[in-house]
Amino acid sequence: MSQSVAHPAAGSSSCDADFATFLKEHPAFEQTRALDELRAKEFSRLDRLRHVYLDYTGGGLYGDCQVRSHAEFLLDRVLGNPHSSNPTSRDTTEACEMCRRHVLDFFNASPAEYAVIFTANASHALKLVGESYPFEEGDRLLLTFDNHNSVNGIREFDRAHGAQTTYIPVVPPDMRIDEQALDEQLELARSCNNALFAYPAQSNFSGVQHPLEWIERAQTHGCDVLLDAAAFVPTNRLDLGRWRPDFVALSFYKMFGYPTGVGALIARRKALEKLHRPWFAGGTISVASVQADTHYLAAGEAAFEDGTLDYSNLPAVDLGLTFIEEVGLERIHERVSLLTEWLIDQLLALRHGNGAPLIRLYGPKGCEGRGGAVTINFFRASGEVIDHDLIEEEATKERISLRTGCFCNPGAGEMALGISRNELVTCFSQSTADRMTYDAFRRCIDGKSTGAVRVSVGMVSNFADVHTFVQFARRFLEP
Repeated sequence: MSQSVAHPAAGSSSCDADFATFLKEHPAFEQTRALDELRAKEFSRLDRLRHVYLDYTGGGLYGDCQVRSHAEFLLDRVLGNPHSSNPTSRDTTEACEMCRRHVLDFFNASPAEYAVIFTANASHALKLVGESYPFEEGDRLLLTFDNHNSVNGIREFDRAHGAQTTYIPVVPPDMRIDEQALDEQLELARSCNNALFAYPAQSNFSGVQHPLEWIERAQTHGCDVLLDAAAFVPTNRLDLGRWRPDFVALSFYKMFGYPTGVGALIARRKALEKLHRPWFAGGTISVASVQADTHYLAAGEAAFEDGTLDYSNLPAVDLGLTFIEEVGLERIHERVSLLTEWLIDQLLALRHGNGAPLIRLYGPKGCEGRGGAVTINFFRASGEVIDHDLIEEEATKERISLRTGCFCNPGAGEMALGISRNELVTCFSQSTADRMTYDAFRRCIDGKSTGAVRVSVGMVSNFADVHTFVQFARRFLEP
């Protein structure tokens, strides 16, 4: 492994020997070596600061050139509020609209069919759909157990209007959806005036990639489809010319790290017409009157972009998309798949002296239909779980960045960790406070883990990163 592109852990005899074996078993990895050069050029701070970054599902990393190019853009222009027609406003509007067109082009979405609504993040995009969807009594909201909490929160909107929320379970250990249960619920949705089916293209918890074929299947049953693509699009191609969900939510920092604070709702124009906003704001109306107590929403995306856009950062989104296009999403996908496969194989092979496994994996063992998030727990030789907080504490000492907890995916965590509904209901019913802290919840679910450890690889992960984590995991083996 070249010293110019290697992590500081590389160069050790064990890492170099294992990497040589890895290359023999995964020759396609050589086709991704341009990412090592990219890491050395644009992400050198990782190795210079001795970071082992394994939290790409939590947030992507930005290249040096993205920041420099954005700074140059800002220093070379005068940007004004786009809600006007003066010269600086016109320049700003053109930059924002160029970014909007680039988003559509990146996802192969026809501008005649889709609109891009810029938001603060994916959660904001999901909220826009939830608060505006025309739920009525008797309508249905269908959710998978492994939805992110920002999707789960939509149930508060549908319940307020008398609609019903139904969760479709995931089945351990692979954490895939029970498709028979899905089909049964989709059939029941036929009788509703309005039915919304929301699911993640890739689970934040298990890394499972659910079939995009579900989009058309649900639509033929009369459902509108909300696709949470935040964890999927950083390493996978989402072609909206082929797959046509009604709504797609994403955050750009998950894709290319910079800027934070900008996401998007990509929505079919026909689906937007179905939404009814519960309020209006500056920029969302064509006309509003105080004395006549009347307002008229603007057409298309403008009706959903509250206030002034983050116009100084949207050009950075445009630059980030160009950066990913130049790097090559397919190359990123290939590297992530190969590293994830090796990492899973190595972790599952770790055994204590008595033969008991060190690791329990929550998600698929193979790489087909899964992404680069690997969620596990560590167990002692006796079978007792090792607290995930301890794992994070020890990893932090080694400058390994990972994630612990349930990753805002309570349903997936409950299923994976074997926490029953009765246990949860009993736990919550015993609380006398208006709020429950996570520590109080952990004490309530005594004797079981209430979280896990997630490591995730991404654009500039290298073999040394995953090798370092495997070596770290070995420390917990008992003779």
